[in-house]
Amino acid sequence: MAARLALRGGPGATGQRPWLLLAPLLLVPLLARPAEALVEGLYCGTRDCYEVLGVSRSASKAEIARAYRQLARRYHPDRYRPEPGDGPGGAPPSAEAFLLVATAYETLKDEETRKDYDYMLDHPEEYYSHYYHYYSRRLAPKVDVRVVILVSVCAISMFQYFSWWNSYNKAISYLATVPKYRIQATEIAKEQGLLKKAKEKGKNKKSKEEIRDEEENIIKNIIKSKIDIKGGYQKPQVRDLLLFQVILAPVHLCSYIAWYCRWIYNFNIKGKEYGEEERLYIIRKSMKMSQSQFDSLEDHQKEMFLKRELWIKENYELQKLFRGAQLSSHSAEGSSNCSGLYYGDRGWLMSTSRNKRKN
Repeated sequence: MAARLALRGGPGATGQRPWLLLAPLLLVPLLARPAEALVEGLYCGTRDCYEVLGVSRSASKAEIARAYRQLARRYHPDRYRPEPGDGPGGAPPSAEAFLLVATAYETLKDEETRKDYDYMLDHPEEYYSHYYHYYSRRLAPKVDVRVVILVSVCAISMFQYFSWWNSYNKAISYLATVPKYRIQATEIAKEQGLLKKAKEKGKNKKSKEEIRDEEENIIKNIIKSKIDIKGGYQKPQVRDLLLFQVILAPVHLCSYIAWYCRWIYNFNIKGKEYGEEERLYIIRKSMKMSQSQFDSLEDHQKEMFLKRELWIKENYELQKLFRGAQLSSHSAEGSSNCSGLYYGDRGWLMSTSRNKRKN
């Protein structure tokens, strides 16, 4: 114990203690800044903005504006006539005088900037705070961010609208060449007598190409209005635009939360059986398809999904295995695609029935 005390109280230790106490004091002059109210690089630099304009700190906006107009006319580069010793506050006559006057006016005409400047004059010791307030206002965006976002969303929505309609018209032109839709549209046009009217109107007045184009437009209009088009060929809706999606986002969120709560309550808590809509929803999620992709499927395909009970996870996994086996057998057998598909469907149904019997 005596040895430890001797080590702690030795002459070397006592000689180092004053240096440890003086170290923070030596760093203070390095970190401290001179308490000067006027700093180069902020506002009017080392010049007082009030003195540049020749007004007092209690001057009103009207007095500041009046003084600025007088000095601006006096020191404008196009109108300035040099005189001996001329310049604001004794500064030499040059274009810098006009810029200094403009800077002083920009500083004092805005109430918030003027408050920051007066605070800097009254509290020169807060050096870094003055720099922060000055550059935060100087670099702040001049336009409201909300306006920028609104304009951007509207521009994107307009682009979506015209792009979707262009794609929709191209899709209609393509569907007019598909036999399934063209035959249906032609039958509807014949029933309504639209093709006869087109030929009567074009008789002795229009060429065959013009009549053909008119009949083509009739078929396209019938496909648009009379025939049920699903999936990605549906007519663009205004509610699908980004602008309306953003506006209706709270409504969609609340409806989704309500739907999810009903799902949990009905099927997880009460244990109800799934309806047809719920079964198709589970199948679509398992297949990782969007709503438009799933809607583009034929009705008999959806009926086959329900018949195979693909909303059950085990059945869906088994269907994936059989589908992979079918693809491999189709590539090997070639011409026996139809029989292989039928055998695959029948084999899948037989295997599922066996699994049900075992369970």
